[in-house]
Amino acid sequence: MAENEIRKVFVMGLRNAHAMENQALSIMKPQLSRIENYPEVTAKLEQHIRETQGQITRLEEILDELDEDHSTLKDMVLSFAGSVTAMGHTIAGDEILKNSFANFAFENFEIAAYKSLLAVADAGSFGAAKTALQSNLAEEQAMAKWLDENLAAVTRKFLLLREGGETAKV
Repeated sequence: MAENEIRKVFVMGLRNAHAMENQALSIMKPQLSRIENYPEVTAKLEQHIRETQGQITRLEEILDELDEDHSTLKDMVLSFAGSVTAMGHTIAGDEILKNSFANFAFENFEIAAYKSLLAVADAGSFGAAKTALQSNLAEEQAMAKWLDENLAAVTRKFLLLREGGETAKV
């Protein structure tokens, strides 16, 4: 594939990743505002929100180096979609579980996106971007791992709260 085509694919992927990270924020922030009984989840979401903000900055820096900018339209559309997703879980009696499932799925989607971007970076001449992309990937992998390792504990806590007659509100 010609270098110009690889560049187009790379820029498109970076713009998509930027919008994806904005979508992640629009999913996590509403969850954070509703959590009452899961301080460990609150702490991890707060950490990952900060990481996600850093990931957005890294993506913007890569785009700037390429003399490109992010897609405001993609950012807005995916942020709206994330907000709708988060809102949809609020009516569920098992909101914390639904959020945990959605977060785990989304983290794995992000992992796939960064692995693909790294492959495009390797195919083109975008080695300078690889460190930032690898950092983003590592943070997503760490979050996915934490979600995977803590799903059973969150589920057990949800069951205990329900059994005790508490609302088990997120």
